Amino acid sequence: MRKGSFDRYASVVFALIGAAFLFESRNIAKSAYGSEVGPNVFPFLLGLILILLSVKLFLESFKSVQNKNNDREKLMIKRFLIILIASILYASLLETIGYLISTFIFLFVSFQTMEKVEKGGWIKNALIAGAFSFCVYYLYVVVLKGSLPGLPVWFS
Repeated sequence: MRKGSFDRYASVVFALIGAAFLFESRNIAKSAYGSEVGPNVFPFLLGLILILLSVKLFLESFKSVQNKNNDREKLMIKRFLIILIASILYASLLETIGYLISTFIFLFVSFQTMEKVEKGGWIKNALIAGAFSFCVYYLYVVVLKGSLPGLPVWFS
């Protein structure tokens, strides 16, 4: 199957999923306090955005030119598999090793996989992954009073 035809089929499937989100969001109760923003707004907007992006993908699928470079495809598949394995490990180890460590490792591996390896690039990626992990943890746990698994017991 060529890339353009796959994109066309995928865009139709995603548009149908978006339409299902729009339709089903009407069945969710509106806010009880008279507010305009209720629990039904997010799924409705999600469905609308999914439909719009599907239309964009459908239109762009006619412009796409199939790339015959097999080495590039193999590299992209390798990157995809690395990030897929990192995602699975992230989800499975989140509670075991905590949010901060697991998110840092996941982001660092993902950044290193996506970026061309350059001198000193790992330092920049480590700083960005660490800052992001800490800032999100701080904002969610301290500011918003939410709960995320912190550091593991064996680390303290």
